[in-house]
Amino acid sequence: MATKIDKEACREAYNLVRDDGTDITWVTFKYDGSTIVPGDQGTDYEEFTRECKDDIRLFGFVRFTTGDAMSKRVKFALITWIGENVSGLQRAKTGTDKTLVKEVVQNFAKEFVISDHKELEEEYIKNELKKAGGANYDAQNE
Repeated sequence: MATKIDKEACREAYNLVRDDGTDITWVTFKYDGSTIVPGDQGTDYEEFTRECKDDIRLFGFVRFTTGDAMSKRVKFALITWIGENVSGLQRAKTGTDKTLVKEVVQNFAKEFVISDHKELEEEYIKNELKKAGGANYDAQNE
């Protein structure tokens, strides 16, 4: 059965993360049968990492504050989580299903495909976003 996405509900969740007026910093998009729907949301990145279990696949849209001594910036990441115990067929479908998610989640600095919990570490993600962000004025202090 072809995967579908609940665009309106997912767009609402996506906009919560993008909105400077809310404390929400992450949202997940999960599978409900063959439909991608908004999952959990929260304000603490560690909560998001706990959602990434070995037997599921999900998409996460996460807000990070990055930058350096001269400027702080908000950067967004699209994280595709594929747990180690997910079947080969589901792994393969995740790539094509991500195109549906990208119809809603259109603005992000960097995209990650992760199946190892070590790669979910906040510092790793922030460093990758910082690299994608261009100028690094902290280098003058090193």
